[in-house]
Amino acid sequence: MSVLSRRSLEDSPLADLHTIASALGLDGFRRLRKDDLIDAIIERQGGDPASSDADEPAEAPARAPRSRGSRGGAARSGRTSRDRDEEAGEDRPARRTRSERPARAERAPQEEQLLEGNIEVLEGGTAFLRLGDTPGDDDVYVSAAQVKRCELVTGDRVSGPVRPPRRSERHPSLVRVDTINGSPADEVAGRGTWDDLPAAFPTQPLEFSAKDPVLKQIAELAPFGRGSRVVITGEAGSGRTTTLRALAVELAAQEDVAVQLVLAGARPEERAEWIAAGFEPAAVAGLAAGPDAQTQAAERVLDAAKRNVARGAHAAVVIDGLDQVTPPAARRLLAAARSIPGAGSLTVIATASAPVGGETTVIALDAVGAAAERHPVLDPVRSITLRLEALLGERKATAVAKARAKAVAPKV
Repeated sequence: MSVLSRRSLEDSPLADLHTIASALGLDGFRRLRKDDLIDAIIERQGGDPASSDADEPAEAPARAPRSRGSRGGAARSGRTSRDRDEEAGEDRPARRTRSERPARAERAPQEEQLLEGNIEVLEGGTAFLRLGDTPGDDDVYVSAAQVKRCELVTGDRVSGPVRPPRRSERHPSLVRVDTINGSPADEVAGRGTWDDLPAAFPTQPLEFSAKDPVLKQIAELAPFGRGSRVVITGEAGSGRTTTLRALAVELAAQEDVAVQLVLAGARPEERAEWIAAGFEPAAVAGLAAGPDAQTQAAERVLDAAKRNVARGAHAAVVIDGLDQVTPPAARRLLAAARSIPGAGSLTVIATASAPVGGETTVIALDAVGAAAERHPVLDPVRSITLRLEALLGERKATAVAKARAKAVAPKV
């Protein structure tokens, strides 16, 4: 292959550069940007990547035509080209020896980047640092030793320096773990598992300040607190997503509660409505995603929230909706909610067409009433809250029981 100049390479399309790089045997050329690829090609050809076309020597002037019978005339006459140059008064530069020639430029090693992403632990004990909602080629490999040493679990938010892949590697690799969920890695090590933490029924009720009719009904008939497992049920058109969004807005108004949104199988229009309400989803699995992908999206967010709650924070994860995952997965997601005595709490609020099991509060909506009132309406018969006395105290629990009896009683 002939040696190509930088100018000709810059004028070539990227596909042609890939063909040239493949012929030269360059490794990993498809991950390089065009400028870096041109440098690599020039270097492989034996040139200097830092040089430009301006540095290329100009073409030598054409030789004067030799007369017939002058073959070897210079040697026969004993006059060399250096002699002719000296006669013409020109200085000819001395030829450099091999040791004096400049060494071929070496490619500078690529610098490490500081990246941050969510951990996904695989069955073999290794993990990947996911930089997006779905797996991709830019995800960072995390060794099993790092996972074990730092006790990483799926959903941890991890940052650290990353080195580029080597010749036989496909993904970049994490050099070390600097932070886990915003805290130094050495401070997080030694924590217990989530299931080993103590749990209690909610004792801190969540109060709503909005004048929304359905929120007022929830506060009167189906209240819930920090650490509750709440499922909003109802038929299509009953206003499940509308109610969930109203609750999320109220939770976000509380300064000490971190609210995150998971959209599982949501319509594109619904995502736009959530964003308009001020909520950027922490994880999205669209209509085309399968049940496993939707479950994993929710688990990543919940696992990250667990780590913060274990250190005393209060968090809430709202999921729209559980109908898109399998029943066992739905119960597993809902079971993540917990109120830790004397510490933090994780509240999970989700939508579903029917209760999934394990709820501490069921908010059932009436589709017929919603059609008549043009807003979500609570169904007092199917709505329920467990352990009202622990949540509200005896006096307020009695008031809720009376309000429920009044709402259920037939109107005369």
